[in-house]
Amino acid sequence: MPIHFSCTMCGRCCHDLRLPLAIDEALDWIARGGEVQLFCDAIVWPQEPQQTDLLAQHRKRRSFAAHSGRLPVRVTVTLVAAFDGPCPNLRPDMSCGAYDRRPRVCRIYPAEVNPFLKLDPAAKACPADAWSDAGPVLVHAGQIANADTAALIAQSHEADERDRVAKAHLCALLGYDSAALANEGFAVYAPSRHRLEAALRAARESGAQFDHLQPRSSLPWHIITNRSTSLATLRSIGANARQAEDRFRPAEAPAYLGFFDEDISDSDRRN
Repeated sequence: MPIHFSCTMCGRCCHDLRLPLAIDEALDWIARGGEVQLFCDAIVWPQEPQQTDLLAQHRKRRSFAAHSGRLPVRVTVTLVAAFDGPCPNLRPDMSCGAYDRRPRVCRIYPAEVNPFLKLDPAAKACPADAWSDAGPVLVHAGQIANADTAALIAQSHEADERDRVAKAHLCALLGYDSAALANEGFAVYAPSRHRLEAALRAARESGAQFDHLQPRSSLPWHIITNRSTSLATLRSIGANARQAEDRFRPAEAPAYLGFFDEDISDSDRRN
């Protein structure tokens, strides 16, 4: 069954967002006064997956190799334009004040960038009339029917793969070495605009010189979690794992954005 979509300019999708950005988009966002954060997560990677494991191959294309203690991992770093309330580019009439320079993810919406997520209109903020059959077809037979949207999704995937080399350099330049366990949350770094802009430019230049190589971090990474079972398992297999500390964390430590409630006991805290 085809999915139709036509934007009603309600502005609901332009509030309280964490927009994933490519490096070029992050530099543009910073130049216009916006804030950009780094969302980091890591997945245990004991061996290379089969080519037929499409989900693992997708993860690999977006990440760089690293180690945490004795454990090989892959780290994904997502540059995120973060804001509460309306987007700084949103005009009072709900039009976009940066329409010609808006990020790819905004151009792609409401389609999904992740190829393993199916578009679910019920999960979107758009009103019901945006999905009227009178609008153009966005998805047909499970595939993106709009050629421009399909091209933008492909560009987004290409940027993810291209930027991962520079992101490994970026973390080394900034000294960022902590990531949440994949599918449990994110370690969130919020550097100043000036510091991040300088590091992004340097990392992009370095990444361009080595983009033919498989990216690998030189840093020993820490995996942080707020789940006692995950903490115990990670430590048992040789990872450098620690509890996520949002209440008493040092100034340079990342914030923790968890998907689950904390269940770490006092004894786990002391160990």
